[in-house]
Amino acid sequence: MGRRPHHPRRGSLGFSPRKRATKSNPRIKSWPKEERTRIQGFSGYKVGVTNVLTLDDYKYSLTYGEDVNVVATVIETPPLVICGARLYGKGTNGLKILAETWVDDLDKDLGRVFPMPKKIQGHLEELEENLDKGREIRVITHTQPREVRGTPKKKPEIAEYKISGSLPKAMDYVKGVLGKKLKVKDIFEEGEFIDTISITKGKGFQGPVKRWGVKILPRKTRKGRRTAGTLGPWHPAAMMWRSPQGGQVGFHQRTEYNKMILKIGDNGDDINPKGGSLRYGFVNGDYMVLKGSVAGPRKRLIKMRAAIRPARIIPEGKPHVSHINLESKQGN
Repeated sequence: MGRRPHHPRRGSLGFSPRKRATKSNPRIKSWPKEERTRIQGFSGYKVGVTNVLTLDDYKYSLTYGEDVNVVATVIETPPLVICGARLYGKGTNGLKILAETWVDDLDKDLGRVFPMPKKIQGHLEELEENLDKGREIRVITHTQPREVRGTPKKKPEIAEYKISGSLPKAMDYVKGVLGKKLKVKDIFEEGEFIDTISITKGKGFQGPVKRWGVKILPRKTRKGRRTAGTLGPWHPAAMMWRSPQGGQVGFHQRTEYNKMILKIGDNGDDINPKGGSLRYGFVNGDYMVLKGSVAGPRKRLIKMRAAIRPARIIPEGKPHVSHINLESKQGN
């Protein structure tokens, strides 16, 4: 029998190198272009997954106009504190900071993130003076983990979110929100499509069978069965990076596009199952329900961004959720 000239490779190389993320706080690297002026992102904590009955309003769907049972992810979204703003301009290798300002009364918990200065001076005037040189304005926000019962954290996460629209309008927007607390309903609305950026579940060092999906070798194979059949040809006399090998699995940053917001609420009793969510507990205040799954384990920080490449077919109006499963998740 001759040797097969080619066989499909195992696994996708589109996510290489598969290395661990530096931290569990994900980073947003690009922003959509919008005409209206608003903050283009928000932060929340993943609660868990549930089932909801919602009306299928996709015009070309086979179940159009019927209630369908879909998987949904609950994210607790305590208000974000707008603690500063930055003006970015054109730099040598991208954007550079032209001016920044901070509020006078910073939260004491920020001392867990960086050394707190003894005296803070706001430089809002510098932002206005350099506005003609700027490219974009971003607000500096931090979360309030003390308001979340599901996570025992005290250290807030800091994030920058871009303000869309023209620079003069964005500057006026900064003046109105600086030092205030914004809720998720002030930024997003039900029926809108957003992107989620998060760090996936970490699974540690795994072999090539689990990591790449290669076949388990026959019983009489020498030197192990859960290994790659070959690591490459004789020439070139070097192992190529495409060869399936063991390594880190999970704890990677991933972006999922076009998640529909099914519901935004401020009363946790409307979404809490009996006994609370597994390995999380009860939702206190603001929350949002996204259609489908979201990467990452419970309690992990999830960043949400306005859809950067929205779907072509978008249902009109707000989604109609008729039922949310509140049965116990404890397995009783």
